[in-house]
Amino acid sequence: MDSGTATSAAVGAEVGPGAADPPDPRTALQDALRMTAVALEDAGIPFALVGGYAAWARGAPEPDHDADFAVAETDVTRAQEALAAAGLDVREPAENWLFKAFHHDAMVDVLFRMVGEPITGQMLDRSDVMEVLAVRMPVLDATDIISAKMRVLGEHYCDFTRMIAMVRALREQVDWHRVRRETAETPYGRAFLLLVHELGISPVGPEPR
Repeated sequence: MDSGTATSAAVGAEVGPGAADPPDPRTALQDALRMTAVALEDAGIPFALVGGYAAWARGAPEPDHDADFAVAETDVTRAQEALAAAGLDVREPAENWLFKAFHHDAMVDVLFRMVGEPITGQMLDRSDVMEVLAVRMPVLDATDIISAKMRVLGEHYCDFTRMIAMVRALREQVDWHRVRRETAETPYGRAFLLLVHELGISPVGPEPR
């Protein structure tokens, strides 16, 4: 083999089929979750894993759309800088209650308001430190997870199927009396609470009117 052929063969070996392929969507999403948690932890920013992956960490089915984290609004700029330094693509969406970060095509939402309310230190303090995908991180309290999920139910999103699977998995971790208080003003939340009470998942139904 002459030197030109040898060089070509070496280059081909370095960039052979699949060598530069991005990870599959599930792997990319899990990597994005880990990268975000590590970056926020290393920067000393109080945070919590929230949403579907927080529920998954507590026993619910694994989501496949995105991963969600929560930080206080006062820490948003520091959080954006930390994620950008960790190699994520940080973007400002039109919504004024979160920012987004991408790893390949996997998306992480970093919320500083949830269901219209600011993320507070008290909420973050209620989190439990758990091991998620081999990284220890704060995971939102189960009651906060379910209460928030029920309060965002509405005409444009009302998927009781996913929610039932989630509350079945988390039901023993949830303060259902607090959920009833916090969802008392939302008709969709009240309807869902009535359903899960009738199914024997929640020990309480909505307050009578």
